[in-house]
Amino acid sequence: MDKLKVLLQKLGIELTADQTKQIGEVVEKEFVPAAEATANKTKLDELTKQLAARDKDLAKLKADNKSEELQKQLDETKQADEKEESAEKLKLEPFMRLLKAVHSLGEPEAMTSEDLEKQRRAQDALGNMAASMSGLVWEPFELGGMQAAWMRLEREHRRRRVILYCHGGGYTSGGLGFSKVLASKLCRATGMDVLAFDYRLAPEHPYPAAIEDGQAAWDHLMHMGFGARDIVLAGDSAGGNLALVLCLKLRSEGRMLPGALLLMSPWTDMTMSGESLRERAGIDPALTPEYMAAVRAAYAGDMDPSLPQFSPLFADFSGFPPTLVQVGTHEILFSDAERLAENMRAAGVEVRLEVWDRMWHDFQMYPSRSASAAMQNTAHFLLENI
Repeated sequence: MDKLKVLLQKLGIELTADQTKQIGEVVEKEFVPAAEATANKTKLDELTKQLAARDKDLAKLKADNKSEELQKQLDETKQADEKEESAEKLKLEPFMRLLKAVHSLGEPEAMTSEDLEKQRRAQDALGNMAASMSGLVWEPFELGGMQAAWMRLEREHRRRRVILYCHGGGYTSGGLGFSKVLASKLCRATGMDVLAFDYRLAPEHPYPAAIEDGQAAWDHLMHMGFGARDIVLAGDSAGGNLALVLCLKLRSEGRMLPGALLLMSPWTDMTMSGESLRERAGIDPALTPEYMAAVRAAYAGDMDPSLPQFSPLFADFSGFPPTLVQVGTHEILFSDAERLAENMRAAGVEVRLEVWDRMWHDFQMYPSRSASAAMQNTAHFLLENI
């Protein structure tokens, strides 16, 4: 808690007594100490080994048709699975609650300058604290008046291809600090340099400011000598929306498209017509329909939200590059991702939809095995498609 308070104070964020108490309870009472976390991981690894051994025994018992022993083993396996799931939840819940507490500073749905500033600074502070930087280098620089940064491996590596990463945040929050979490994970998983950029945010800078800044980042890579096919365009949440709209803009200008798209929990439908927006509102710990409506209004204003520049779900995807879409079953934007994959496939795009059981919006950001596996899948997808 002390480390977080120092970071927030440096950013000029003064927490109220209630906010300090709320976040303090999460950090001090619920976070597992490093030594205990290591011990828990060791226990989980041992459980995994035991489950693997039981699987072999089960196969043998099934072959021998020993039904009573088989049922006993099945019951033991179920109990072990439940213990493992419980341990995983214990590890994840504190971090999830901390992110939700930081996200909820003030009233982000109100879109007041004071509340937005608190949220933005807190997110940057949390990103700087949560990003695992071991073996990585973060190189900030100015890109035509816009702040940007490279995430690179410390060791020698090939730099023939690059990832252009568009951060999430509903087009109203997020920044370079917050970008470090997924930028570091993408860099470590793929071995590629990752370019993150601090695009202008609504409501101060509504559409098309973010798209213009995204194209400026793209053009910067062109000037560096990268070919379009050497660039992987990645984005999460609103950043997934930005990545898709940037592709549409490049195509409309007759320019070549990136070699691949990586979309994590993408926001594709600003008309908010997806069934999951209502059906899964109670199980997504990260987003609410009210928040989505507020950020849409801040970004799109009175313009028609069904237009492709706001809802790329309804665009023509002809000629789009191979695309990986990852989404959790427990998020309100599930329908956005599912319908996107369907429409892309109908347009002849090579698209892979990965549905992650019991995962929530932007789950890749969190310290879980599912998040690690999802990141590894991005690397495998790129190896197969570019």
